[in-house]
Amino acid sequence: MPGPFSGLSVKLIATIIVVILAVEVVIYLPSAANFRASWLEDRLRIGIVAARVLDAVPDIMALPRTLTDRLLNSAGAIAIVYRREGQSQLIELESAPMPREAVTVDMRAADPMTLIAGAIDTLVFGGPRILRIVGNGDGNEQSLVEVLVSEAPLRNELLLYSRNVFLLSLIVAVMTAVVLYVFVSFVLIAPIRRLTANMIAYRQAPENASRIITPTPRRDEIGILERQLAEMETNIFSMLRQRRHLADLGLAVAKINHDLRNTLTSAQLLSDQVANLDDPKVQRLAPRLVLSIDKAIGFVQSVLDYGRQSATPPRPAPVDLRTLVEEAAFDARLAGHPEIGIVNAVPEGVTINADPDQLARVFVNLLKNAREALEGATSRIETPAVEIHLVEEDDWLTISITDNGPGLPPRARDNLFVAFEGSARSGGTGLGLAIARELTEAHGGRLDYVAQPSGTRFDVALPGAIRVI
Repeated sequence: MPGPFSGLSVKLIATIIVVILAVEVVIYLPSAANFRASWLEDRLRIGIVAARVLDAVPDIMALPRTLTDRLLNSAGAIAIVYRREGQSQLIELESAPMPREAVTVDMRAADPMTLIAGAIDTLVFGGPRILRIVGNGDGNEQSLVEVLVSEAPLRNELLLYSRNVFLLSLIVAVMTAVVLYVFVSFVLIAPIRRLTANMIAYRQAPENASRIITPTPRRDEIGILERQLAEMETNIFSMLRQRRHLADLGLAVAKINHDLRNTLTSAQLLSDQVANLDDPKVQRLAPRLVLSIDKAIGFVQSVLDYGRQSATPPRPAPVDLRTLVEEAAFDARLAGHPEIGIVNAVPEGVTINADPDQLARVFVNLLKNAREALEGATSRIETPAVEIHLVEEDDWLTISITDNGPGLPPRARDNLFVAFEGSARSGGTGLGLAIARELTEAHGGRLDYVAQPSGTRFDVALPGAIRVI
């Protein structure tokens, strides 16, 4: 999984903020230029007002110094020059000497690029310089007004304006990023995280059908990806199970041929004897013939069932667990058995979401094994019985199937759940436990053998989330 600062969410927010700030920079430059131009025009307008005063006074020298200083201070100017018809008039602050150099700003050539360049110049190089603002007086091209001001106040106000614009842009960028993140997270990031988590989990246990993703009804690209991923995982699941079965069958071919040949040879000899005899021995040999043939057919059929077993993943549906166990006991010919008792201690009302056919096969195999073990030892056991209990703890549902029979021989314990090796009785194939374990694991659970002082116990553990509340 990605780190806290390397996921798509962080990259998405960072990208949105950077893009919005970059757009704001493009917008900011004309805005800063307009701010600077407005500031300069305000000073120029005050200079025009001062020029009108100069026009109204015949003798500028007769103006009181306090009046001219007040006029200049209101404009923030050091001096104002009014030129008309080849004549110039000047008013200046008494306390401020005239500068030797000044940066000229001609407001008559106020095109956008010039204004932007001027704003950048003020931000980068502005400060203690003096600006000479030039413009037409009263809209008359024959008159000219020049205002000399310090650039420091302009630069300070422009910096303050820039800071405010930056903070506002940052707030807008963050709010936009958050809104877009919430939206994109719902429609894109969360589904991608779900797909990523599913692929990681499925890679760890590809034979666990519960980890196959369940597609959503989305019709966009994410929905198509989910459906394709589900189909691919289902195909991998089926292929792995088929390969396991083929491998088991390949290892067992020699044993199958040998046992099958011996069994059928015995059946053939018996049938020949029956065919040639014309006396009461036929009645005695016929059952043995049928038994031998049935044994051969059963052996072959169990192998074929394992090899052809459907590799489709479980199809969960709500099912009552107690009823499922009762039906499995009936199919295993344990319910109503004349010599073996059965105790179904699974509480009523426990409903789970599982494939009823596959889970029934698990219980049928386990109950059938218990029945066969007890049938072979009824003479040595006073009250043969099989008990089924349910325990719920640590987010697991555990169904225990216990019999009080002779237990498993050491050879069977060493090869439990191994096809053709784990049979506890003579002539068995050991496929029942192998199939039961596969089906249990396909539901996300596990099948365990629990050692007992006497008898045999198997636990079918299913994840607690499988229960329907």
